[in-house]
Amino acid sequence: MRITVMTADEQIISLDVDPNESVENVKALLEVETQVPLQRQQLLYNGREMRNSEKLSALGVKDEDLMMMTVSGAAAHSAPTNDLSFNPDGSAVNPGAFQQHVRSDSNVMAQLFQSDPELAQALLGNDLNRLQDMLRQRNRQRSELRRQQEEELALLEADPFDVEAQRKIEAAIRQKGIDENWAAALEHNPEAFARVVMLYVDMEVNGVPLKAFVDSGAQSTIISKSCAERCGLLRLLDQRYKGIARGVGQSEILGRIHVAPIKIGNIFYPCSFLVLDSPNMEFLFGLDMLRKHQCIIDLKENVMRVGGGEVSVPFLQEKDLPSHFLDEESQSKEVSSSGNLVTSGTMDNKSNVAVGGQSSSGRARGDATLVIPAIHMLPSRICGADFEAKIGKLVELGFDRGSVIQALKLFDGNEEQAAGFLFGG
Repeated sequence: MRITVMTADEQIISLDVDPNESVENVKALLEVETQVPLQRQQLLYNGREMRNSEKLSALGVKDEDLMMMTVSGAAAHSAPTNDLSFNPDGSAVNPGAFQQHVRSDSNVMAQLFQSDPELAQALLGNDLNRLQDMLRQRNRQRSELRRQQEEELALLEADPFDVEAQRKIEAAIRQKGIDENWAAALEHNPEAFARVVMLYVDMEVNGVPLKAFVDSGAQSTIISKSCAERCGLLRLLDQRYKGIARGVGQSEILGRIHVAPIKIGNIFYPCSFLVLDSPNMEFLFGLDMLRKHQCIIDLKENVMRVGGGEVSVPFLQEKDLPSHFLDEESQSKEVSSSGNLVTSGTMDNKSNVAVGGQSSSGRARGDATLVIPAIHMLPSRICGADFEAKIGKLVELGFDRGSVIQALKLFDGNEEQAAGFLFGG
C-alpha cells in the first residue's frame, strides 16, 4: 500500500510499504529520504504518536493515509548539520549519527585503527557512553597539547636573561625529549608497556601437582608451610634451620626439608627447600635446584630444560595461571639461604621480604637482609678434618675462606656444588 508523510517543513513524501511493516522500518525509509536520523523522528497518525515496535495494520493505517513527521530536539532543516557537530567538551551532539558517519568511511576507520585503535574499537562497539567519554578525553588531550605549545611559544619570546624563563625552557626541552622517547618506544617497542607474566611451570612435589614459580634470582628453593602440609612433607621439617627473613617486614623461616622427590615432565629429581610461614607464596624453584639439576631457561622456545636438556617443560601462559598468581599485591618474595649465611637482596615495596632476580612487581626499593641463626648441630659432612680439607682446596682456587665456608654450608658440604656456586658468583 502507499502512504503519504508530511514533514515539519511541509515536504511531501510518498512511500510504498507493506501493511505489516513496523513503524521503525518506515522511519528507516524516511531517514534515507530526509537525512533525519531515525532516533529523532516522531511519526503522528490521527494525532497520536506511533511507537517503533507497532505495526501499521495494528494502528489502522490504510492505503493513501496521511502521517505527520516531526523532528525532536531541532528543526528539520538544521538536523543534518547538527548531527555531526561537537559540544564544547568534545563530545558529539548526536553520538549515534557521528558513529554511523565514521563507520561508513572505510579510509577513516583504517587510519583510526593505526593511530588510535582504542577509539576505533569504541566506534565499532555499541556503548555510546564510552564513545562520548573517549571523545571528551581526546578533546582534553588536544587542549593540553595546545596549552603546552602556547607556553613554548611564550618562552621563546621571553627575555633571554630571565633566569626563571631559562629554567622553564630547560624543563620544556627535557620534557620534550621524554615525550619523544615515549612515542618512539610506543611505536617501535610497544611490548615494553605490556605486563610481563612471571615464569611458572607444572611440577609435582611428592606426588602433588603444583604450579612452581621459577626464580633464578632466589638463592634457595622455598615452599610455604601450607603447601608442605598439603604435600605430606611437614613431618620431615628440620627445625634446627629456623630463622627470620628481615626486610621492610619479616617472614619466619620454619626450617628445612632436606630431600623430597619432585617430578618435572616424566622424571623424578631430588630437591631440598626451606619452609617459610608465608601464605602468599606456594612454591618457588630457586637457583640452588636450578644449578643442581642443570636447568636451562629457554625464553626463545618458552621452555625450561632440566638435566641439560633431557626434559623440557613449557612455561605456563597467563590463561593457565590462577588470578591470585597475577595479582602483584598477593605475591610475596623471600630471600633464601641456609646455615649461618647472611645474604642481601632487593626489597619489593609490596612484599614483606625480598629477592634478587625476578620480582613480583618489578620495582626495587632498597636492601633486605636474611639472617639465620647459628645451627648447633651441623651435619657430620660439614664438620671436622674433611670439612677443613675441602676449605683448603677451594681457598687454593683463589676464593677467600669466609666465602668458601658459606658456600660449603649452603650445599651441605658438597665440594663440587660449592665450587660451581663460587665460580658462578
